[in-house]
Amino acid sequence: MNNEIIRVSNVSRIFKIKPRRNVFQIQKNKSKERVKNIVAVDDVSFSVMAGERLALIGPNGAGKSTTLKMLIGILYPSAGNVTVMEYIPWKRRQSLAKHIGVLFGQKSQLWYHLTPIDNFELFCQIYRINPHNSQNRIEYLINKFGVSDYLRTPVRKLSLGQRMRCELVATLLHSPKILILDEPTIGLDVLVKLQLRDTIIEISEKENTTILLASHDANDIEMICTRVLVMDKGRLHFDGSLEDLKSSIVQTRQVVVKVNQPIEFAPVITGVKVLQKNLYDLTLEIDLTVTQIDKVINEILSSHSVIDLLINMPSMENIIRQIYINTKGE
Repeated sequence: MNNEIIRVSNVSRIFKIKPRRNVFQIQKNKSKERVKNIVAVDDVSFSVMAGERLALIGPNGAGKSTTLKMLIGILYPSAGNVTVMEYIPWKRRQSLAKHIGVLFGQKSQLWYHLTPIDNFELFCQIYRINPHNSQNRIEYLINKFGVSDYLRTPVRKLSLGQRMRCELVATLLHSPKILILDEPTIGLDVLVKLQLRDTIIEISEKENTTILLASHDANDIEMICTRVLVMDKGRLHFDGSLEDLKSSIVQTRQVVVKVNQPIEFAPVITGVKVLQKNLYDLTLEIDLTVTQIDKVINEILSSHSVIDLLINMPSMENIIRQIYINTKGE
């Protein structure tokens, strides 16, 4: 059974921009209006299965938000095809809206002068949720996101963390099959971020909700998502698992060794650098383009009695930093 929920096929999006001109330039050259084509998305293809948690990463201007907006139906592609739950998004926006929850971290969907509970009840009416079901759903999400203490405080008086919790409740009220998040934790403190991530993952697993996350926050990506799309200059450069991304971007590994006898020497192997050497432990950096990890480990095991050995994968933060460095250097 095919449970594909999103398909993007050879999609491009071009914006036509007229250059800004002052009144003298307009008078001088009325007949010629030079239009500049900005390629925001360039021949991108991917598919998403139901229940997947997928991250879109890349520098500003990479085409992430434009891609998400085409999935929602706010924008239509200049070329290619998009289907979301068998709908063409920009042709069936109203039908698709019943199945999608969207949260843009820098744009609020709540009415600022209403209280959160008034907003929730209003959203339930907009989505035409059965009153009995809507009450149960509101209570469930209120408990999950811990917003009961300020349900009757106007949204304009809430802190950023409190408002974002309420934004997520509003986004999930209609039990969407697809949840699209664009910088959902921007500006939040560490504790609130952790709570929101845990709740998003729990709801996704319980309700088989598909998640598409665009974020610059490495911890958001690493904790929520299992698959990554890397975009730059409108093109898709990588589509795979987090582990495959780490392996493809960072060609070094750190190996930490603990032994039960004093270390008399460090292995002398081409491509291996000693980062730290104490009496009973050793930290090495291995260049995978020069030598293999198993060769280094065998060398250590042949000369020392090892009680613990740890191979550290690069952090997601370092991966994203390296991706941005690479794209700037192109």
